[in-house]
Amino acid sequence: MENLYNIPYHVAIIMDGNGRWAKRRGLPRVYGHREGAKRVEDIIDISKRVGIKWLSVFAFSTENWGRPKEEVDAIMSLLVEYINKKVPYLVENNIRLRFMGRIEQLPDMIKNSVVEGEKATENCTGMNFVVALNYSGKAEIIDAVNRVLKEGKREISEEDFREYFYIPDMPDPDLLIRTSGEERISNFMLWQTAYTEFYFTETLWPDFDQEEFLKALYEYQSRERRFGKVFSL
Repeated sequence: MENLYNIPYHVAIIMDGNGRWAKRRGLPRVYGHREGAKRVEDIIDISKRVGIKWLSVFAFSTENWGRPKEEVDAIMSLLVEYINKKVPYLVENNIRLRFMGRIEQLPDMIKNSVVEGEKATENCTGMNFVVALNYSGKAEIIDAVNRVLKEGKREISEEDFREYFYIPDMPDPDLLIRTSGEERISNFMLWQTAYTEFYFTETLWPDFDQEEFLKALYEYQSRERRFGKVFSL
């Protein structure tokens, strides 16, 4: 981690490539998801060590329900197992666990783990670890608009509109990483990524280790963020 500076405050990750990782090894897709869960642990650890304050991961989209039932059931079981297993580690390391998405639509076993995980870590004041679950960027905007309409408001500022998002106090990502070679954001944080720096890598998520993560950070620190402005030479 030599010469690491200009650390992004918020890093968001689209964890892609679990299925392809398993297929290349002749394994069922669920093996890729299980291996991918191990990488989450590694990235939480390195993020905390370098001083990142917000880390968010895209775990399950609203569109993912269209996958084979066997795979969806396996992912849900893995999520429950992961949440229950990692909460003590998160508390010990002062990491707050938060979720965003249409959580109320999830199966009870998931909702219970989500509620318990957030409750157990709500007093942690270190890094925020956000899991996007049953999430869609379009859905988040629609849900926010519906909340505004429900309150009878006819006009609202951009700043006030953010108060209706799933996690109002979450800052916009400085850096978004997507693994597996795909170069799109797939309905993830559509509003929040307006000025986010993107980093795409061919590496599949189960192979995305701490060294790969540091490569993304080194690339990020070489960029000049302008936020639509022009800086004098």
